[in-house]
Amino acid sequence: MAYDRSNLHANERIVVDEHPHWIMLMWSVIWVVLAIAFGIFLLVQGWEGWFGTGTKWLAIAAIVLSLLYLCQRLIKWWSTNFVITTDRCIYREGIISKRGIEIPLERINTVFFHQHLFERLVRAGDLMIESAGHGGEQRFEDIRNPVAVQNLLYQTMEDNENRKFDRVRMPAEGSSSGSVADELTKLAALRDQGHLSDAEFEAQKAQVLSRQPPAPPAG
Repeated sequence: MAYDRSNLHANERIVVDEHPHWIMLMWSVIWVVLAIAFGIFLLVQGWEGWFGTGTKWLAIAAIVLSLLYLCQRLIKWWSTNFVITTDRCIYREGIISKRGIEIPLERINTVFFHQHLFERLVRAGDLMIESAGHGGEQRFEDIRNPVAVQNLLYQTMEDNENRKFDRVRMPAEGSSSGSVADELTKLAALRDQGHLSDAEFEAQKAQVLSRQPPAPPAG
């Protein structure tokens, strides 16, 4: 199930939209194989009486429960999305009971990944995102090719940073649109919203003031 595009902001586009790696289903498949083998072993014994009846029901229960577990994992896999957009990192899971996390790109500090030997062979692993504010570090399991996702996330963060500064850049020299006061107001709003740090605000403010034409000489 793809991420619902109607939840995107204006001018926001999806960079990555993936379900977890198939390794997420590995143990449920193993349990089905073991349950079927165990069930066949019990059924071919030919035991009679109450004991034979009990072992047959045990074999059937083991197979049914393992198949139900596999179905539950399949539904979880199908309903889980790890999404990177031009503005956010999004995690969604669940159909009836839903759980989700959204991290604005400008809030992300560091991205880690972890892979066991087998995960390296199948190109799967866990991704840890350390962000500012509530929540701290978030762990996302069974990510496809976490190394590539880490690099792509950093590149998307850089592109988002560049667009942020483009939005507050002064108009070209000679343009009649906008004023110094308007630009300073926009910068202050971005700082108050958390898009600019105090140091970034002061640097942008200095650039705006440096482009202000000098006052005409008196007299």
